[in-house]
Parts: sequence; structure tokens; C-alpha cells
Amino acid sequence: MSAVPVVVLVGPMGVGKSTVGRMLADRLGLAYRDTDDDIVAEQDRTVAEIFVDEGESVFRGIEKDAVRRALAEHDGVLALGGGAILDEDTRALLAGPRVVYLSMNVEEAVKRTGLNAARPLLAVNPRKQWRELMEARRHLYEEVATAVVATDGRTPEEVTQAVLDALELKEA
Repeated sequence: MSAVPVVVLVGPMGVGKSTVGRMLADRLGLAYRDTDDDIVAEQDRTVAEIFVDEGESVFRGIEKDAVRRALAEHDGVLALGGGAILDEDTRALLAGPRVVYLSMNVEEAVKRTGLNAARPLLAVNPRKQWRELMEARRHLYEEVATAVVATDGRTPEEVTQAVLDALELKEA
């Protein structure tokens, strides 16, 4: 089976990919899928538990497989985990579908996530870690993006509308 998602959402943890993805799918009359949810269901443990138990490299391998499957099987709205774009093969696969990079600044990240230790990559000095993650990833998000939608100071409804407008998509 070969499908192409109508929209793929990428961006940092806490930016609202899941919330906006569900709203977008609803407004477009499409199914919603999140690769982090796929991983949790397949592994029967949280992403944080996989990081702690197996390490980031094992998680990234699991994530790469989950993203590849989702991109091949899903024809609705797809949200990817924040680090999925780190893999070169994944970035190549994102050349086909419309990809929206949901962006936010560190102040917005603090408001939304509290930059708490429940996020495995932000356990020590979360503001500094978040900035470093974004410095390493921002260009990768931009590389795969068809459109960039800033989420700073916007409600999920406003972000959803901005995605629809950016991609010139009509509601169902």
C-alpha cells in the first residue's frame, strides 16, 4: 500500500503538533496519526521510558521505522516526533508530502511545556538544552518544510487556520 499524507507536521516538542494535527484532520475530514503514538502502542512503553531504558540511538531507530511506515500507509494528517527530522533517510522521504514546520521561540516553549524533566532531552538546564536542540534542528525543519507557521502567541485554532491558509487547503 502506498499512500501520501495530505499534511505532515514537524517541529519541536511542545509546539502543538498533536493538538493542531487533530484539529486540522477534523477540519479537513481526514484521519489523524502521530508517530509517537505509534511507537508507544508498538513498544508498550512511553517515549521517555525508551530513552531511559535503551538510549537515544535505539529510540531513533524505532522512530525511523515508525515514520517510514506512517508515511507509506497514512493519507491523512500526520504528526512526527520532534527529532524525527534528524535522520537523513526520513528527510528524503519528506520530499513528497506537504510538510508544515510549526515553530516557536524559547519563551513560548517555556509557557507550553514548562521545559520540565518529563522531556528526556531537557532533563538538565532545560532552557539551554532547548536552545541547543533548536540550533541543531531548525535548519532541518526548514529544509523539509513546504511552509513554516509560527505558533508564538497563537491559539491552536489560529495555528490550524494558518496551516490551512499556508497550504491553500479547503475544509471538508
